[in-house]
Amino acid sequence: FLTACDLMNQGILALVSSIGCTSAGSLQSLADAMHIPHLFIQRSTAGTPRSGCGLTRSNRNDDYTLSVRPPVYLNDVILRVVTEYAWQKFIIFYDNEYDIRGIQEFLDKVSQQGMDVALQKVENNINKMITGLFATMRIEELNRYRDTLRRAILVMNPSTAKSFITEVVETNLVAFDCHWIIINEEINDVDVQELVRRSIGRLTIIRQTFPVPQNISQRCFRGNHRISSSLCDPKDPFSQSMEISNLYIYDTVLLLANAFHKKLEDRKWHSMASLTCIRKNSKPWQGGRSMLDTIKKGGVNGLTGELEFAENGGNPNVHFEILGTNYGEDLGRGIRKLGCWNPVTGLNGSLTDRKLENNMRGVVLRVVTVLEEPFVMVSENVLGKPKKYQGFSIDVLEALANYLGFKYEIYVAPDHKYGSPQDDGSWNGLIGELVFKRADIGISALTITPDRENVVDFTTRYMDYSVGVLLRKAEKTVDMFACLAPFDLSLWACIAGTVLLVGLLVYLLNWLNPPRLQMGSMTSTTLYNSMWFVYGSFVQQGGEVPYTTLATRLMMGAWWLFALIVISSYTANLAAFLTITRIENSIQSLQDLSRQTDIPYGTVLDSAVYEHVRVKGMNPFERDSMYSQMWRMINRSNGSENNVLESTAGIQKVKHGNYAFVWDAAVLEYVAINDADCSFYTVGNTVADRGYGIALQHGSPYRDVFSQRILELQQNGDMDILKHKWWPKNGQCDLYSSMDTKQKGGALDIKSFAGVFCILAAGIVLSCFIAMLETWWNKRKGSRVPSKEDDKEIDLEHLHRRVNSLCTDDDSPHKQFSTSSIDLTPLDIDTLPTRQALEQISDFRNTHITTTTFIPEQIQTLSRTLSAKAASGFSFGNVPEHRTGPFRHRAPNGGFFRSPIKTMSSIPYQPTPTLGLNLGNDPDRGTSI
Repeated sequence: FLTACDLMNQGILALVSSIGCTSAGSLQSLADAMHIPHLFIQRSTAGTPRSGCGLTRSNRNDDYTLSVRPPVYLNDVILRVVTEYAWQKFIIFYDNEYDIRGIQEFLDKVSQQGMDVALQKVENNINKMITGLFATMRIEELNRYRDTLRRAILVMNPSTAKSFITEVVETNLVAFDCHWIIINEEINDVDVQELVRRSIGRLTIIRQTFPVPQNISQRCFRGNHRISSSLCDPKDPFSQSMEISNLYIYDTVLLLANAFHKKLEDRKWHSMASLTCIRKNSKPWQGGRSMLDTIKKGGVNGLTGELEFAENGGNPNVHFEILGTNYGEDLGRGIRKLGCWNPVTGLNGSLTDRKLENNMRGVVLRVVTVLEEPFVMVSENVLGKPKKYQGFSIDVLEALANYLGFKYEIYVAPDHKYGSPQDDGSWNGLIGELVFKRADIGISALTITPDRENVVDFTTRYMDYSVGVLLRKAEKTVDMFACLAPFDLSLWACIAGTVLLVGLLVYLLNWLNPPRLQMGSMTSTTLYNSMWFVYGSFVQQGGEVPYTTLATRLMMGAWWLFALIVISSYTANLAAFLTITRIENSIQSLQDLSRQTDIPYGTVLDSAVYEHVRVKGMNPFERDSMYSQMWRMINRSNGSENNVLESTAGIQKVKHGNYAFVWDAAVLEYVAINDADCSFYTVGNTVADRGYGIALQHGSPYRDVFSQRILELQQNGDMDILKHKWWPKNGQCDLYSSMDTKQKGGALDIKSFAGVFCILAAGIVLSCFIAMLETWWNKRKGSRVPSKEDDKEIDLEHLHRRVNSLCTDDDSPHKQFSTSSIDLTPLDIDTLPTRQALEQISDFRNTHITTTTFIPEQIQTLSRTLSAKAASGFSFGNVPEHRTGPFRHRAPNGGFFRSPIKTMSSIPYQPTPTLGLNLGNDPDRGTSI
């Protein structure tokens, strides 16, 4: 102010000032009072963006101040750019020298549109400021702060912006997916290149620009005025270093020169004002209004373009240039012009934050993963070369890369974990690599959970997820006696006891009421025969003992009915048993697993499955008690007893022990399908409540384009083709059968009938053993009898004595006969005379003979006849042939007449003619003694 007064005392035609808003108000008052034209050029401190000065203009006639620099349009430009980019959440950084009231209009408008805007002042010591953030913020707060920094507006001078960008990049607070806007009128080309070189991600720069003539030869000429080449050349270092305020000062001087020259030409020159501002009654300059009008009507085309004034005394000519870069990690990448803005036409160009689509050529993404079959597996590991990977997730990533054009580098998470929140709020594993910006993409068997979505972004699910259980199939044991399986052991014991009991009852009934046997019958009603008959009828092979009594027939009728029902039931049950596979393992769902405690089960410690079961198991409002039961088993010994650190360890634990592994159903199905022994089967939920997705850094620009491409893969069926590659429908193993079998169909094997062959073999061995015993016994018995041939001869004396005792003692015939047997065929009995009647006497109990005797007279006749035959050599009448020799007459059973007593002499034998006795039709005659 005092300087201006001194100048007025010396005499001036106009006042030019390049000061801040604070001093501008005083000079405005002085110029209005003295009627001195005042050309005000607003200057900001140290290149900080301008704020509106808000000069008051009460009366246009008394207003002698002209604003050379255009009004501050930063509010309008920022709002237009942010709207084009469709930002909804961002932060504004400003330095100490900037008056935040300059963007108050912008803040009011974005607040009305529902945008979330934060403000933060950048201290002079930026390094101390960033260090303080890390020291005071917790991990969760720091992660949220990183998310906020993804979209930011920097309203600060270029030097402060450079330092701030360098600090946040070096401290890993921002990544390549960030997008920052720097707005400042004072940014030159050198500043632009330096800002681009230091930043990563996408950068947009808004600065004031001035039109430059296309004709290079005309750049340094403005009408009849020639400008120095160091100023008119935009590439000259000197012109690049000049502040915009100095450019406006240069053009203002040109404007005044033209106005003074015009005054001289018009001969309307007024003497210079020599005024005293200190005096109260000092009169203003009389020529001030005329000079002001001349200046306002004039104009000049200078370094800042057209310099002219509107009716309100402001310069309407202003142009903003909008520069921008693409996303990327490369420092020093190129920048291009995106558009321009002016108050008249507004935005010229499109600033839409365009989707990447398939334009990711040259982008190299760093991918973090966790090995998990079949999603990610190492396919090639050559020493000295990068590892190559394969799997379902790798196929999906490769499909995205082929379509979008990017390249990628894969590395495994250092701790081989998917990631979980730690006590200090940080994350480990794959998620931690994304949170700390060490990786761009995370891909594996990674499920989308709410906790993970709080710190990273996910694409749409590319595969459904459900929890499954891996169990070992029940080994098929070799049951040699599978043929006995239709009946329980107790039932077999009851049947065996029933056979013995019925056989005994049949024997007792025949003992109490002996049956009448047919003549020539070769059997007897002994206990052995009764048992054999009952067993034969049970196995449907018939019997040899005729039972004629009513009681016995009733008994056998009931027994045959019993045997029919038992055999029919056995046959039907055996067929069902051999054709239907019985489920030996009762675990067929997660509910079955939770209800039992015989088989321990667990999952990977601190995994998504572990957290899922923990949250639901500890929720008192959870309706399904399954999760609480599962959590009690999984959380035994604080989770260390039944859980494992990696999924591969859980699979091996199932294979070698009594254990069930709870894990991702897709992973378990792949393991079960490709197991060499087909020893696994899986159970689980059929409803998918979550899915597998690709994880990206929070706010990544690739999320939408990745999701769109995944949906296209699902729609055209390519995703199903990739799934069938790793989960074929017709695998070598049955995923859902709990029995260890690979065969299909109903063919029976030798194992099912091994018991039948064993029973047959046992019978053969036993019969051979008994045959050996009989042979040994016969040899031993033969050592006491001199000759077998003599044993077969009939001792007629002994026969005569036996027959006589039979005739004389009918009351106790069993006392007169030994246990040896004598067979008498009808050939001998035919020699007896015809009688009127035969009388059945008795059978001999406790012996091996059953006899039917005749009346004593006939017996005696038989005895005498046989004696006479023996004496005469068995000569009967006139016979053409006569043979003599030992007595050899064949019995009906194919043997010879036998006698236990050696015959003393040889008996000549001659065939005898038929005597005409027809006794074979007499039912009361017997032929066996």
